This record gives sequence, C-alpha cells and structure tokens, in this order.
Amino acid sequence: MSTLTTPHIDIHRGGDRMKTRVSWLDSKHSFSFGEHYDPENTHHGLLLVNNEDIVLPGQGFDTHPHRDMEIVTWVLGGSLVHQDSLGHSGVIYPGLAQRMSAGTGILHSEKNDSWRLDDSAEHQEPVHFVQMWVVPDEPGLTPGYQQLEIDDELAGGGLVTVASGLPRYRDRAAIAINSSHSALHVARMPGAEPGAAPQVIDLPDAPYLHLFVARGEVEMEDVGPLYEGDAVRLTRSGGQRITAHGPAEILVWEMHARLGGQ
Repeated sequence: MSTLTTPHIDIHRGGDRMKTRVSWLDSKHSFSFGEHYDPENTHHGLLLVNNEDIVLPGQGFDTHPHRDMEIVTWVLGGSLVHQDSLGHSGVIYPGLAQRMSAGTGILHSEKNDSWRLDDSAEHQEPVHFVQMWVVPDEPGLTPGYQQLEIDDELAGGGLVTVASGLPRYRDRAAIAINSSHSALHVARMPGAEPGAAPQVIDLPDAPYLHLFVARGEVEMEDVGPLYEGDAVRLTRSGGQRITAHGPAEILVWEMHARLGGQ
C-alpha cells in the first residue's frame, strides 16, 4: 500500500449512485457492488463499500458469507437484527457502534424483525442504515464481533471516533477494526439555534478522506453545499471546515493508505 501526493477533491452526488431496488430493499451504492460494476469506481483509500440501505419490516438479508473484510454498520433509523455463525445475536439501532471482522470466514444475517427476539408486537418501521467495508491489514485473521453504545458521546455534536485501527485513536475509538490505517468518525450535528452562529467542525487531515452526508445538509469549505446522500472523496486535501445550519449527520473515513500500492 502507498499514498498519492497530488491534492484532489472529488464530489459524488447522491442521485448518481448505483441502485439496487427490489420489493423489500432500496439500496444505493457509492462504489461498485454486486452486479453494479464500474472499473473507475471501485474504492477510495481502503474503503470498498459504502451502501445506504432501507429494508422493510420482516425482511432483510438471509445468512450469507464474508471473508477478509472489516464491516462496520451504522443505523440511522429503525433497528437491524444481526446474527452470525460465532453465536452473536443482537439488535443494532441509532447510536450503537457495531463491527464484524470476517477474517477466515463468517456467516451472518441482517433483518428488520427485532420483534421475533422477544415476542413483542410487530413494528411497521423500515430500518435505514449505512454499511461500510474496509480492507484489513492482512488476510486470514480470526473472525470477531464488537458493539458499543455511544449515543451520549454523539450528543456533543462534534466528530466522534466510532471505529479505528489507527494507533492515535487507540484510547478514543468506540470499537476497534483490524486496519491500522483507517478510522471512522461520525458527527451528529444538531445545527444552530435561531440567531446563533452555525455549527462548525474541522475534517481530519489525512492522505485519504471519505465524507458521506447521511442526513441533512452541510456546507464544506472549498466545495459548497452538500446534501443528503452526497459524498466527497479527498486525496491529500483534509482539514476543511464543515458547517451545519440545521440538523445533519456525517460519516468520515480517515485513511492513511490505499489499495493496490498505486
């Protein structure tokens, strides 16, 4: 792995994403995924997948395999039931950080059917989440799982380190990933009160950044307005200010290497 040296900012609008739509699923893909393949859009840094999914109640992804990938799931609304071949079973909801390390191989399912765990009344709310995949430092690692509630930390409105393998965030990250060049930060920005100054945060400075607007609208220094579903890929161009006038939520991958040694 190596890094590029030419500064570059690449804006990707939410409406231009590749889409998978079936009766129970509305999925939008920031990068090539499944049957959607664009050789010019396969990854950024170490990030291979940034899928925004909406799954109807009682539906979801049946048991399927993964291997040699760090998979982070971030729920924006509703709840998602995770079950895997390591025996983990639980409900992921907004404010809960969750990571699955596929390693040598793991099977899991993800469904919008939390009522089946406790025989409660069936709900009618779709689950809305973003799933992100990054490449681990090496193949063949032991599969693993981790989750942690971080809703209180997000209430401050600043960037919260959700998942990281970077040594600098070892004592700050909510959960760990097996990628020593990557970290995911999330900011749940409440926006400014009437008459108050807008909320501002600074992006990390890194060789590769991927900013995804999960909710609302923000303004980015040197870029301009960004809307829900938009993404910005930065190469050697971090440190910009993000301004939110109203409620917004952003996901930021900070990466210090990229695939393929290019």
